[in-house]
Amino acid sequence: MTSPRAWLIWIIGVFAYLVAVSQRTSFGVVGLEATERFHASAAEISFFTVLQLLVYAALQIPVGVLVDRFGSRAMIAGGALLMGLGQLQLAFAENIPGGVLGRVLVGAGDAMTFISVIRLIPLWFAPARVPLLTQLTGMSGQLGQLFSVVPFAAILHLAGWTPAFLTLAAMSALAVVLVVVLLQDLPPGHPAPEPSTGLRATGISLSHAWRQPGTRLGLWSHFTVQFSGTVFAMTWGYPFLISAQGLDAPAVSGLMTLYVATAIAAGPLMGSFVSRHPLRRSTMVLLISAATGAAWAAVLLIPGRSPLWLLAALVVVLAVGGPGSMIGFDFARTFNPAHRIGTATGIVNVGGFIAALIAIYLIGLVLDVLYATGFSQGELYGLDPFRIALSVQFLLLAGGAAAILFIRRKVRRQMAAQGVVVPPLLAALAAQRRLSAERRRSS
Repeated sequence: MTSPRAWLIWIIGVFAYLVAVSQRTSFGVVGLEATERFHASAAEISFFTVLQLLVYAALQIPVGVLVDRFGSRAMIAGGALLMGLGQLQLAFAENIPGGVLGRVLVGAGDAMTFISVIRLIPLWFAPARVPLLTQLTGMSGQLGQLFSVVPFAAILHLAGWTPAFLTLAAMSALAVVLVVVLLQDLPPGHPAPEPSTGLRATGISLSHAWRQPGTRLGLWSHFTVQFSGTVFAMTWGYPFLISAQGLDAPAVSGLMTLYVATAIAAGPLMGSFVSRHPLRRSTMVLLISAATGAAWAAVLLIPGRSPLWLLAALVVVLAVGGPGSMIGFDFARTFNPAHRIGTATGIVNVGGFIAALIAIYLIGLVLDVLYATGFSQGELYGLDPFRIALSVQFLLLAGGAAAILFIRRKVRRQMAAQGVVVPPLLAALAAQRRLSAERRRSS
């Protein structure tokens, strides 16, 4: 356990995940070019990402079953191969169906990667290292998004569409070679885990996980906190900043880099909060949701274009939503037995991506309607149309927050029946202040 070989296995897995994230987010910086290349409307452009996310979300639970049966090596290599084929298809696509097919392949390959990489960690490392390495894996993957918004965007603008997507396909090919040649599922002498007991048992486990209120609290937490950042990074952020806010490409790349850096920095802080205040996890989720709504309201309601500092503040808030959404997985872990955590985690992971695909499609649809009615005055991605279209996010934020409050009551009743009573937040803060004051006096 935790041998030099284990670190090599982890590094290869992290590289494969980094490649997957770069493939996932690459379409977010080509919205304007894709509109021109495919002669597409805003709704049609959004459909590229909507279908990609739909494939990703739909495959989460099946991938969890398959990785238990076939191992991480086969699944990661297969995922990288599918993503490479998808980017190769997209590099030469000249119409919407060809482009959509490419994104579907990318979504399928992406869905096979993260769960498979995470599964390697407890098999190769000592238990005490597993939580930290899991967090580091998620943080390292964010560097893939940084690749898509800086080097990939630079290649796109300097060399054009086809060379840019061929570069992504080459990265996937490198990941396939490294995984096939160097990655192993199990350390030498480690017994192979027992495979899944069958489709019926999987269905029963899925039903039990769904009926657990803590699982549903995790799903709605992920739904509410994660989607807005995904919408911004994967589809509409780049056109909004370039066309509506009038920023140039270097400024947008800087903001996207800030997004990635903030997400990486916020991860450990969020993990520390959850470990120190496990009874206040849902409160943190609601605070992040409120901050997201307030940041968007400030940007969309201010007259004219927003100052750069306000856009940077929006990016920081949206970036915090990524690590914040990981709280949903913590609900899955703490409210389900060990043999059901994988299934519960798959359920939670569906939430944010379903919310994202709904938002992405509705924003594109509203932009098209405003353009067709003449409201946009011939500018599809103008500031005024974007103000209205991006406001659909408030509906999802409000609906998700209401669902969290509703499910949280059920969870807390369940906890109270087990002898765990969550005091009101103000009372808890007052008690903490009294305790701190007593400690100061005694010292």
